[in-house]
Amino acid sequence: MNLPNKLTIFRIILVPIMVIIPFLELDKLYSNSIIPLTWLVVEAIFIIASITDKLDGYIARSRNQVTTFGKFLDPIADKILVLAAMIMLVESNRLPAWIPIIVLFREFIVSGYRLIAVENDGKVIAASSLGKLKTVTQMIAIIIALIDMNTYGSFVKGNLEGFSLIINVGYTVLMTIAVIATVFSGVDYIRKGKELLLKSK
Repeated sequence: MNLPNKLTIFRIILVPIMVIIPFLELDKLYSNSIIPLTWLVVEAIFIIASITDKLDGYIARSRNQVTTFGKFLDPIADKILVLAAMIMLVESNRLPAWIPIIVLFREFIVSGYRLIAVENDGKVIAASSLGKLKTVTQMIAIIIALIDMNTYGSFVKGNLEGFSLIINVGYTVLMTIAVIATVFSGVDYIRKGKELLLKSK
């Protein structure tokens, strides 16, 4: 197994570790902080996992180590990481459930199209600029959200100030952009794959 694939597997292994952290009551070890120790650790794990996402792709391309296994597992690892983090935010009442639902709905559609593409001469639908915008804003929004103890859009109520206000505005704006990009990139994917879908009938 080459290094890029090992990094992908490592990213998947980090997800259950990230999910377990809130149950370890780390805040009892250190509580004199604006940001609880638990979420600082979760944040660190998510950032490390996000870095491996970029790193494994770069290494695979630069060393010509792109494999079928990697093509299959890498996007799955990305989805697991993002959705796990979003569900953790929903559970801690910092993210409305409709956001990960939209993300999940879009990913089901895209995955379905990819399965059809495999059956039709292996045609691949290229990622659009909207898809890339979705990925970047989604990752940055989650990184900010993990250290924001307020819920999505809390700044609108006018009861935040200072660091809390800045971080909540950043989180809310970026997550909103990510959701919009998620919807429109999904629509764009369907539009590009329309002929492929009709061909499969």
